[in-house]
Amino acid sequence: MSEAVLLIGTKKGLWIGRSDAARTEWRLDGPVPEFEMQGVYAVGIDTRGDRPRLFVGGTSEHWGPAVFHSDDLGATWAEPPEGSIGFPEGSDASLERVWQIQAAPAGQPGVVYAGTQPSALWKSTDGGVTFDLVRGLWDHPHRKEWGAGFGGQAVHTVLPHPTDADRVSVAMSTGGVYRTADGGATWEPANQGIQAKFFPDPYPEFGQCVHKLAGHPDVPERMFAQNHHGVYRSDDGGTIWKSIADGLPSDFGFPIVVHPHEPETVYVFPLIADGNRIPTGARCRVYRSRDAGSTWEPLSAGLPDVSYVPVLRDAMTTDTADPAGVYVGTRDGCVYASADAGDSWVEVARHLPDVLTVRAAVIG
Repeated sequence: MSEAVLLIGTKKGLWIGRSDAARTEWRLDGPVPEFEMQGVYAVGIDTRGDRPRLFVGGTSEHWGPAVFHSDDLGATWAEPPEGSIGFPEGSDASLERVWQIQAAPAGQPGVVYAGTQPSALWKSTDGGVTFDLVRGLWDHPHRKEWGAGFGGQAVHTVLPHPTDADRVSVAMSTGGVYRTADGGATWEPANQGIQAKFFPDPYPEFGQCVHKLAGHPDVPERMFAQNHHGVYRSDDGGTIWKSIADGLPSDFGFPIVVHPHEPETVYVFPLIADGNRIPTGARCRVYRSRDAGSTWEPLSAGLPDVSYVPVLRDAMTTDTADPAGVYVGTRDGCVYASADAGDSWVEVARHLPDVLTVRAAVIG
């Protein structure tokens, strides 16, 4: 009988949720001892093999950042003795935080990407055990001009092309969207149409504070972006971006997620900008579009009527069940799950530390 597994990364550790077959009742285990008092800014689930591999990007105040993996649904965790990820000698940089762990599509077995602070992309070919720096992005002439967003200067989104292994898009704060078509050897900015209100030129070639990037493998040329002011869609792989914010109560927010089976269904969590950063109307509301951003509807059944806490860029996700599950974690330590694509929600957890990231998968 299938169930869902839910990884919840917080400012003080990792929790693991397991559901019943209906995904309406949950058992929560944690904090996982290996990550107590670690900031868990990245989690991932690789379902390409015979059994799922779980990932955690943890930041220990004593040991620093590292990537761990588990092949037994979190019962045990491993990291190479020499470490999983770190800048090579001579790069004049040190790893501050792992922000993203993303398995490549099924046609690229063993390939896993990581995005870090400072802004760098890493590639693993051994299933996420060890990672090598992608020098093409690190050596890009723009890098010295990439600034730090409020959360740091980091690659926080990695979007591999579903069929072309040479094509990968990344997003960073700040810097914007960059893409490669030659396996990471060269990179070009892909921000035309995305606004940067904080610059004298509001439409620069690069430097945008893109908060999150999302896409669907069935329509690889279509991508969605939640920007620092602005919700956008590109229909040509990031060459041109157009606003889809009309109908939303605010164009500011952090996460953006695409439905796993419906390429035109997309979810966002609007916030009041800029200094406030609470949900619009002080209500916990996920907004859904079923037509690629032409229209939007609020989703509220089971969510709090009063809320003053945001949802961060990686604290919203989906699973691949049918109907799809949607999951949201908040900065006051609550996690909500929907087993019907967002129509209704149940509470999975409360009183956790700040939720930074959530990932879910159906197993069994």
